[in-house]
Parts: sequence; C-alpha cells; structure tokens
Amino acid sequence: MPRDMPALNSLGLPKAPADTRVVVAMSGGVDSSVVAAMLKEEGYDVVGVTLQLYDHGAALAKKGACCAGLDIHDARRVAEEMGFPHYVLDYENIFREAVIDEFADSYLGGATPVPCIRCNERVKFKDLLETARDLEADCMATGHYIQRKDGERGPELHSAADSNRDQSYFLFSTTAEQLDYLRFPLGHLPSKDATRELAARYGLAVADKPDSQDICFVPNGNYASVIEKLRPGAAEPGQIVHVDGRVLGDHKGVIHYTIGQRRGLGIGGLDEPLYVVKLDVDTKQVVVGPKEMLATRKVPVREINWLGDEPFTSRDEWHLSVKVRSTRPPRDAVIRPISETEAEVELVTPEEGVSPGQACVFYAPEGSRIFGGGWIHKG
Repeated sequence: MPRDMPALNSLGLPKAPADTRVVVAMSGGVDSSVVAAMLKEEGYDVVGVTLQLYDHGAALAKKGACCAGLDIHDARRVAEEMGFPHYVLDYENIFREAVIDEFADSYLGGATPVPCIRCNERVKFKDLLETARDLEADCMATGHYIQRKDGERGPELHSAADSNRDQSYFLFSTTAEQLDYLRFPLGHLPSKDATRELAARYGLAVADKPDSQDICFVPNGNYASVIEKLRPGAAEPGQIVHVDGRVLGDHKGVIHYTIGQRRGLGIGGLDEPLYVVKLDVDTKQVVVGPKEMLATRKVPVREINWLGDEPFTSRDEWHLSVKVRSTRPPRDAVIRPISETEAEVELVTPEEGVSPGQACVFYAPEGSRIFGGGWIHKG
C-alpha cells in the first residue's frame, strides 16, 4: 500500500472512523441497536434512522413486531444512551404502496407472499439507502445476519456464520450497487447470544428484548384478518374440492389457506390425509389432494437478481443450490436462464409445497456465497 493511502477502517473504507459517517437502520430491536452502539464505540460518526412504516398508534400495545411505536421509542433511547443523533422518518405511504398493497393482492391471487423481502428491496435498501446518501453517509449498516465479503470482482454476499440466524433468503434481491454501500457488522458472529452479550456490555436497555416473530403489520400471524381489512369482501366463501372433482365441503375464503396446508381444512372423516395443492381464486375453490401431488421438480422463476461474476445468460445452465422456502436447507438444482431476469429451475430432488409468491434463492454448491435469486410464479 502506498504511504499516502490511509489504512482501511473496520468497515473497509480508507478513512479514520471519526471521518466516516455511517447511517444505521434502527428497528428498535437488539440487533440494530448493537450495530449502532458498536460503531459508535469504535469512533464512527453514527446517525440512527428508524422508519415508521405503518400507523404505530394502533400498534403501541403490540410487542414482537418491528417499527411499531414502542420500537421507535427503544431506538431513540439507544441513541440517547450512546450519544448519537436519531431520526424517525414517516414511510407509511411508501410502505403501503411498495409492500402492503402487493402483499394483499398477491395473497388474494392465491400466492404465499414474503413481504419482508419486498420491504428490504423497495424500502430499506432503496429509499432509506437514498436517504443515507442524502445525509452524506459513507455507508449504511444494518443488523441483518448476513455477510458482505470483498471478492476479486467486488463485494460478494455470503450467508451468516450462524446458520440458525442466517437471513440470506430475505436479502437475495440486494443488488451489486447496493451491496457496495451496505455493511452487515453482525454477520460474522457465532450466535445471537454473542449479540446479546454485546448489548449487555454496552449497557443497552434492549439487551433482553425478545426477537420479533411476526410480519410487522400482521399481528399474531393472522394474515387473513389483515387481508380482510385491506380488501373488504376478500373472504368470499367457496368449495373445497378434491383433485378428482369431488366436492368435500365449503370454506369461508381462499385467503384462509396456503399451499401445502393440511390442518384446519374442516373435511374430516376421510380415509386419506389431504393437503391444499391449489388455490383457484377465479372459481373460489380450494383444491386438495394427496401429499405426492405437492412434489415439484420444475420451478418457474422471474424478477431474478443475479450476483454472479459472469452474466446470468452467459451459460445455458448453472449448477447451484437453491432454497424455495426460508426454513429449508439449500438443495441441488439446475438453473436454465430464459432471459436476464427469468429462468426455469429444475430441482434434482422434488420438493413439496413450492408456492407462487415465495422466493427461490441461489447458493453456491459449496461455501457460503449467494448468487441472487428470483420469485416463484405460476408459469
């Protein structure tokens, strides 16, 4: 390194920490609070930003969801304790247009959406990132459990060191340009306990705060009740139909069901266990069948974000691993590009419950690198 080149700081930037402004996206939880406290202790010019994503007045009494009123209070308190500025930005309209409306329409279309990915893609890593640039920050840091590593051709996205906390499935749509600006200081930690130990060492009041469990605007995981409020009349009744055409019963709305569901169908007394294999919104039918009908080998994927070193279409096929659900391990697959943003994914071993609206995320067959991913659709 030339003598006149300053050494890289812990965020990989050629500046002293005191001369490096970092915007920290603060949800009010322990993870982002530790990131802010850690960077402040290291001497960085930290600015905390919390997004108000929906009417937190209705959520003040609700725990376990990010960006509600109590969480804004907690984020502000951490900023006061550690002595850095903190701003709350009203993103309610942006969040509704970019995330909630699509969630409702997708669910009504019989898909199983993942709004947290859209929130990262369209709000946190788009609008908030632009805000960070407007604040003249050198980078933006978050509390996500994922790693950013410098590769030969630029920054690479890698799974978190702790596979139990890894959030790569929810961050596949992070673009190469965004990755250049983002930092994930917790991705290398061995466990969530290590994060809480840091929170205790910094004396943060949120050190023992429970993790959020639900989608922030879906209290208690009750998707259907939220859809009914967003789209009045959505819970129209219809029939539960066997794949062989038999009518087995009635239901109170397609929105109450998901692909692969077995429990709570209300069609007991049958000889075989049945699962939801299709949701037909046009005919208002919930179609059920045996478990083997859930097995899928070919998965159509679109809106692909590619993070490989070579162009996606430079090969006829890619042999990678893929995740089709956040809770499942990566499985071997062959990815055949149709265009720069579309592909057919063939699973080497068929998977059950592959549903439109879920993400299909691409991983290296060995190692921790993420090659992007896309959205599963009906084809």
